[in-house]
Amino acid sequence: MAEGYDYLLVEPGTVAVVTLNRPDVLNALSAAVLTELSRTLRALDDDPATRVVIITGSGTRAFAAGADIAELAALQSAVDAKVMARTGQALTRQIERMRVPAIAAVNGFALGGGCELAMACDVRIASEAARFGQPEVNLGIIPGYGGSQRTTRLVGRGQAMYLCLTGEIIGADEALRIGLVDRVVPAGELMNEAHRVARLIASKAPLAVAACKRAIDTGAHLSIDDALEVEASEFADLIPTADFEEGTRAFLEKRGAHFTGR
Repeated sequence: MAEGYDYLLVEPGTVAVVTLNRPDVLNALSAAVLTELSRTLRALDDDPATRVVIITGSGTRAFAAGADIAELAALQSAVDAKVMARTGQALTRQIERMRVPAIAAVNGFALGGGCELAMACDVRIASEAARFGQPEVNLGIIPGYGGSQRTTRLVGRGQAMYLCLTGEIIGADEALRIGLVDRVVPAGELMNEAHRVARLIASKAPLAVAACKRAIDTGAHLSIDDALEVEASEFADLIPTADFEEGTRAFLEKRGAHFTGR
């Protein structure tokens, strides 16, 4: 990967770590941050050495406190606003469509665009100090990077309505209770837990991991019969792979499998 980042800290590898690095503004998601994050994630996803990406925020106060308010205030027209929304939506869809899974390690405030970024990831692990919310209604707007839609899909219509209509900020335990996050750990253990989960995923067959992502994300929006057809097709496509042969042989030989993504 090319070196040199203005708004990120990037550690490539089998488990890559991408850290939003604007702690002075609580890692706010400016247009420039979104562009750099998109470019970086694309490069990591294209690198066959990458198996999992962890996304987190620098400092202890915020994962990402939302969109850059100065940029929001400078919007001059509905056309400009739609371009901003579409840019954020494109990034979140890019994360969902990546070959490799993304883990959000949420270390503080994940509000507005920050919450939307976390929701686009495949797994969300929060520290006990994390706080979540879609407070856009306090600014006279609604979520623009997918928040109104992903909260509904993750936690149901009622909880989505509550979060988006009240703008209330909830703690990590409540986020876990309603299904907005998948794990909550003490703040000092956040990155260790994120790496543990990432290494566990990275040890699995890459083609099967990617197929799991596609089957779950595609099937979630289909009827059960159509979703089962997607699952059957993904299952069948994996049978001729070298990883399937290696996995079954390793099981029968009672040894660890060595997957190559072929």
